[in-house]
Amino acid sequence: QVHLVESGGGSVQSGGSLRLSCATSGYTYGTNCMGWLRRQAPGKEREGVASINSGGRTTVADSVKGRFTISQVNAKNTLYLQMNNLKPEDTAMYYCAAGIRYGSTGDDCAYNTWGQGTQVTVSS
Repeated sequence: QVHLVESGGGSVQSGGSLRLSCATSGYTYGTNCMGWLRRQAPGKEREGVASINSGGRTTVADSVKGRFTISQVNAKNTLYLQMNNLKPEDTAMYYCAAGIRYGSTGDDCAYNTWGQGTQVTVSS
């Protein structure tokens, strides 16, 4: 079973930057996509922020496009989310997730494993 541990969250002012990391360990066979999702308020549904698949293809939500970048260093078994020009509306609990590709292009990811999350707070 894949085990995911996020780090790098914190409090920053609007316009600041943070880099989130997700350390991966355990049995990763069958996992061929990963992503970052966030929950902006308790009870609110998690929304996808960015994803990357085994083919290297990335997707980024429109709300963060041009500001957030997802990357992966396989040698370090680590997933990253570089967040620049942060805005108060980016305040959320950020989760790392792993899953299996699906869809006609294989660009969608069905997440089946989640980390515990790391809090990001952006003040104006």
